[in-house]
Amino acid sequence: MRNVLLAISILLLLPSFNAAFAAGTILITYSDTMNNVVFDGKWTDRLEWKQSSWDKLSSPDGDDTLHIRTAHQADFIYILLDVVGEESIDHISDRAMVCIDGLNDKTSIAGADDYCFLAALDGKQGFVYQGGSSLTLNGHFKKIQNSDGFIGVGGKSDQNDKYSYIPHTSYEFKIPLNLFGRSDVYGFYILVYDASNNQYYSWPSGISPADSLDIPSPNTWGNLVSPDKSIPEFDLPILALVPAIFLVIYFTRMKKFRTSEIK
Repeated sequence: MRNVLLAISILLLLPSFNAAFAAGTILITYSDTMNNVVFDGKWTDRLEWKQSSWDKLSSPDGDDTLHIRTAHQADFIYILLDVVGEESIDHISDRAMVCIDGLNDKTSIAGADDYCFLAALDGKQGFVYQGGSSLTLNGHFKKIQNSDGFIGVGGKSDQNDKYSYIPHTSYEFKIPLNLFGRSDVYGFYILVYDASNNQYYSWPSGISPADSLDIPSPNTWGNLVSPDKSIPEFDLPILALVPAIFLVIYFTRMKKFRTSEIK
């Protein structure tokens, strides 16, 4: 019976492993410090986003362009976009967008489970967009009332920035999970717009939007993965996978050994 339970546990974890090692994937982590984040659009202090996952988007010449920090705690996903490659700062015109596909069904037309969150530099409050609109404008997304707890704000980096002391844009998001539900894998897309240079930074890279509100089809988005399944709050953490595998191998070999002894 124990062997069966261990095998079932491993099978439950396999979808996360497959997604985590696929191309275009960001692994999000649990953090118990996100409730201390001050939403001013930048690193308020050098430790503020330390307990979060880190990914980097680089330019073709290898220079840092965009640092992505992601974490989740309680009923929210937290995202910092630190755009070190964007040093031409434009009030309100510079903006960033984060999109999440709640079902990760990668549809060609955005549905009601697809959401995008917009923050403008120095803007007082961000905006929420939901798919499912019959209008093709903005990729079938429409602006909806902001959900309780949502925050999207852009700011200017300063001496506390972990990656560059040169002033540049950065954005912070606090996204409620109640909009799209808890899952271990979401569709995920990021867009940052540099107004002065009319330049876009996107993740996954290679997507070229027509304008700052042009949202590509969810089937082009990447994946945001909770490898330990802590967003849906399953009981078995991924750390149990390795010993579980060894236990299954051990019991399987013991069974074969005993069978051979009987024969």
